[in-house]
Amino acid sequence: MEQRLARVRQLEAQGHAPYGRPFAFSHTVPELLAHYTPKTAEELAVNDRVRLCGRLYTIRRMGKAAFAHLGQNGERVQIYVKKDAISARDYDLFQALDLGDFIGVEGYMFRTRTGELSVHVETLEFLSKIILPMPEKWHGIEDVELRYRQRYLDLIANPDVRKVFVTRAKVISSLRRQLEARQFLEVETPMMQPLYGGAAARPFVTHHNALDIDLYLRIAPELYLKRLIVGGLDRVYEINRNFRNEGISTHHNPEFTMLEFYQAYTDYRGLMDLTGELLAQVAIDATGGTTVEFDGNQLDFATLRRYTMREAVIEFWTNGAKPTPEQVHDPEWLLARSHKKTAGEALADIFERTAEHRLIQPTIIYDYPVEVSPLSRNKPDDPSMVERFEIYAAGMEIGNAYTELNDPQEQRRRFDMQIAMREKGDAEAHAMDEDFLRALCYGMPPTGGEGIGIDRLTMLMTGSKSIRDVILFPLLRPEGPNGLANRLRELDSA
Repeated sequence: MEQRLARVRQLEAQGHAPYGRPFAFSHTVPELLAHYTPKTAEELAVNDRVRLCGRLYTIRRMGKAAFAHLGQNGERVQIYVKKDAISARDYDLFQALDLGDFIGVEGYMFRTRTGELSVHVETLEFLSKIILPMPEKWHGIEDVELRYRQRYLDLIANPDVRKVFVTRAKVISSLRRQLEARQFLEVETPMMQPLYGGAAARPFVTHHNALDIDLYLRIAPELYLKRLIVGGLDRVYEINRNFRNEGISTHHNPEFTMLEFYQAYTDYRGLMDLTGELLAQVAIDATGGTTVEFDGNQLDFATLRRYTMREAVIEFWTNGAKPTPEQVHDPEWLLARSHKKTAGEALADIFERTAEHRLIQPTIIYDYPVEVSPLSRNKPDDPSMVERFEIYAAGMEIGNAYTELNDPQEQRRRFDMQIAMREKGDAEAHAMDEDFLRALCYGMPPTGGEGIGIDRLTMLMTGSKSIRDVILFPLLRPEGPNGLANRLRELDSA
C-alpha cells in the first residue's frame, strides 16, 4: 500500500489524474473481440484505429517492449506496447503501472506471430489506481466466505462468477418479457407493511419514528397484489425482495427475490400450463436449451411431471410396502406416521420427508391440505384439500401457486384457523388482515396466483449448489474491524 500510494504521488507529479477522467472508447473489449476476431492478419492491415479501456490483468515485459492484457466486462484482449511507438511520457507511465490499474489506450489492430489478436498501442492514458494487491497470479479466490464477503474481489478474480450473475439477469429478463407479452402489468407494492402476510414465516420488525409505529419488512407481496385484482388490474406481477426471519442454508437466505404474478379468470390448472411455458423459455433464454445440468443430473424443463401430493407419497415411498390410495386418505394412518396435530398437516409432513428430496426432474405437486394453505380455494369435491401446486426441481421447491380464495367469509374462517394455530404455538401462522377481508368484500374475480423463487431458479440455470452463489451480497455475520482505515490514515499522515 505504501509503495502504491507513493506511485499516486508520482502520477500526480507527472500530470496524470490518478483517480479519474472520462475516457471516450470506440469499443468495449467484448465488442472489439466480436468485431475483429473473425478477421485475418491481412484484413487488419488497414490499420483500424481503436480506443479501449479497462483493468490491467497481466504484464509481460521484454526489454523495450511489453505485452499485457486489458480486461472489461468479463473479456480480455492483448495489448502491445513498444518504447519507440509511444511518447516518452506514456512509456514512463507504462513502466509505473501495477496489475489492477485502469488505463485507456489508443492504437490499431494486428495479429502477433502466434496469431493472437492484439492492439498496437500508440497512446496511453491513466484512469484509476489500485492500492491493495490482487490475488496472486490471478488464480482466483478459494476462500468461500471471502468470496461472499468481498464480492467485488470475487468478480475480478473468478471469471465464472460474472457468468452466474449475467445468467441471473437473463432469467429475470426472460420472465419479465414473457409476462408482458401476455399483457401482465408490472407493479410495486410496499416493502414496509403494518401487517405482514401472504406466507408462513417470521418477519423482521422495524420502527417508523415519525408515526411511532412498528412496521414489518414484507414476507410476501401477495395480499397487496390481490387487492389490485379487486381494483380491476386483471394481470399483475412484481419482481420483489422479500425478507423472512429464518435460518440460513444452501437453499435459504433471509433476503431473497421472488416473482409473483396474478391472473384473473383462471385457476391453478391454467397456471400449471403457463408455468411450463415460462420455465421452458427461461431455460432457453438463460442457457440456450431446455435441458440444464445440476449436481450431475440433466434437468429437462421441456415438460413438467405432475402428481397430487397423495400420489407423490405413494410414488416415492421407500419405507417398506407402498401405501394404498385409501391409506393416504385415512386420517388415522397419516397421524400415526407424523407428530403433527391434524391429518392435513401430517400429509404435508410425510410428503416433505418421503418425496420432496426425490423430485429431481422438474415436477408439479398439486392438491394440498387446507391446514397448510390458508389463502387457497377449496377443492369442490374434497373440502379438506385446496387447489394449490408447488414446483420442484433438484429436490427443492422453486415455486408455489394456487387458485386464490375469493370468498370473504371462508377467508375469515381461514384467518380464524390460523389465529387458533398461533395460540397453540405456531409462530409462523397467519395474522388476521381486516383490510384484505374488506377488499374481498368488494368482490374479486376467480384468480390464479403464483410465486417463483428467482434465486433458486438461477441456481438451477447455473449449476450453483448454494443460494449464496447466486446472490451478489448474501447475509453474513459482520466481520470485526480489520484496521484498513487506520492503515490508510497512517499513510496519509506520513
